[in-house]
Amino acid sequence: MTFVDAKLDKMITVENIKKGLIDKIQSIDNKDFLIALDKLILSTYPESDVTKLTAEQKIMLEMSEQDIKNKKMISQEAMNKRNLEWLNAM
Repeated sequence: MTFVDAKLDKMITVENIKKGLIDKIQSIDNKDFLIALDKLILSTYPESDVTKLTAEQKIMLEMSEQDIKNKKMISQEAMNKRNLEWLNAM
């Protein structure tokens, strides 16, 4: 890497790279190319990064959302106190 390349590399941020790619992609009209590019991008994300929820987990999350909407929450401090009381009762 030359001195000039090193300087340019430091000036280029991830955000600049993303913006440049977006601009280039927006100028592409070739549907087949865009489909291939989409497949390439999707193939770089391992499926193991995607967590599949069970039906029970989804229900619990929905119940939590309802609790939040209905303001059925307590502070972290109150939860800590409740947990300590429970542990001391054991």
